[in-house]
Amino acid sequence: MIPNESPEVWGFINGLLTGGFLMAALFFLRFWRRTGDGLFAAFAAAFVLLAIAQPLPMLTGIPSESQAPIYLLRLAAFLLIIWAILRKNLGGTGRG
Repeated sequence: MIPNESPEVWGFINGLLTGGFLMAALFFLRFWRRTGDGLFAAFAAAFVLLAIAQPLPMLTGIPSESQAPIYLLRLAAFLLIIWAILRKNLGGTGRG
């Protein structure tokens, strides 16, 4: 949390970031429905995980998100993205 910011401002910023992550997830979900490519589904799932992880430190009252187990959600999201890209580029079709 930024030390000089009020909880209301921090909550507003978290809400904006969560909304942005959800919009990105819907964007990739639309492309997945159109193409059936698993890469887009993985990106959509990763952005949903990021949207879930964003407000949790504030809602649970954890002062530093880097010390919380909630941080593992972000790790899972990024590992999912890496896995999907590697699967796509190393010969997997990504469909199905």
